[in-house]
Amino acid sequence: MAEQILVVEDEAAVARGLQYALLQEGWGVTLARSGEEALAKIEDRAPDLAILDVRLPGMSGFDLCREIRRSRTIPILMLTARVEEIDKVLGLELGADDYMSKPFSVRELVSRVRALLRRAYGTLASTDGRQSQLHAGNLRIDLERRRVFKGERRIDLTATEFELLAYLARHPGIVFTRDQLLRQVWDYDNFVGDEKTVNVHIRHLREKIEDQPDDPAHIITVRGVGYKFAG
Repeated sequence: MAEQILVVEDEAAVARGLQYALLQEGWGVTLARSGEEALAKIEDRAPDLAILDVRLPGMSGFDLCREIRRSRTIPILMLTARVEEIDKVLGLELGADDYMSKPFSVRELVSRVRALLRRAYGTLASTDGRQSQLHAGNLRIDLERRRVFKGERRIDLTATEFELLAYLARHPGIVFTRDQLLRQVWDYDNFVGDEKTVNVHIRHLREKIEDQPDDPAHIITVRGVGYKFAG
């Protein structure tokens, strides 16, 4: 069954262009013109991925992202015409998996969507015959069921947070640069990503899995280089 994508965009011409491009890839597309309409359609249709424009009438894309993250972990791609760095970071802080600045090429948008879907449901999510569970202290990562436990408590992670943690944990002790993580986890082989994307997701992970996020025991910063997982 084709993945279902929700596009939240109030400019009709832009929405139709996105719909056409995504339909050409074989995905199902639902359109919404406001945050309120989007929330109703999420409840009704349970899409596999959401594309949110930041500038929406009434509820902004940021507010919509926050509301979605209250109950769902579906991948979120945010679209913004703004150039301020704080807007990009804010979207990530609120739980977006990725963002693109307008104007953008349709080819890049399709590539980003495909990568997000792979990360959440496809080839990147599979264990490929490798070890199905990873352990580090009181942390347990179930790769097959895509679940993370801290002791007996389950930790809720977004698809991107899970893939980032799983990738680091599969390679304990190896230091990865932010650029390497963008290529391996975000699947940015053909497009340039922002290293702040990695920083924000690392911070979110630490807040969820570490006993002391400011003095982490699992995800370690190697100053001037990147990050490693201390197994």
